[in-house]
Amino acid sequence: MRYLLLVLVSTVLFSCGSNQDKNATSNLDDKLPKFEFAEDIKNVDFGSLKEGAQVEHTFKFKNVGDFPLIINNVSASCGCTIPEWPRQPIGPGDEGAILVRFNSKGKQGQQFKTVTIYANTNPATTDIQFKADVEAAKDSVTTSSL
Repeated sequence: MRYLLLVLVSTVLFSCGSNQDKNATSNLDDKLPKFEFAEDIKNVDFGSLKEGAQVEHTFKFKNVGDFPLIINNVSASCGCTIPEWPRQPIGPGDEGAILVRFNSKGKQGQQFKTVTIYANTNPATTDIQFKADVEAAKDSVTTSSL
């Protein structure tokens, strides 16, 4: 009987502590830096391009969290895509931008590219995705899609 009572009391105590940990984590997540982009970042369409054309797009965002937003790195899924990002922390309520340049040289057909942002957010990564339809140049011999 004592054993049963001890197990019951232990279970209650541990579950209370667990709820407190979850609440503390939830409250912290609410305050972490957060991207709020001015547009949909998952379906950007550069449209039809002639092979060799270069296009760029600026993705504007605001930090809607309570702590400074620090972008550690931004990487592209292909060497044909070059991102530029702010190296300084973006304060709460402040705005920033990520510039993405796509070079279609040597690319043909439908192109789907991803740019991954690594920052002190939850989750720690955010993906920008874009597409383009690249029309082959008359003298082109290279074909690639990702």
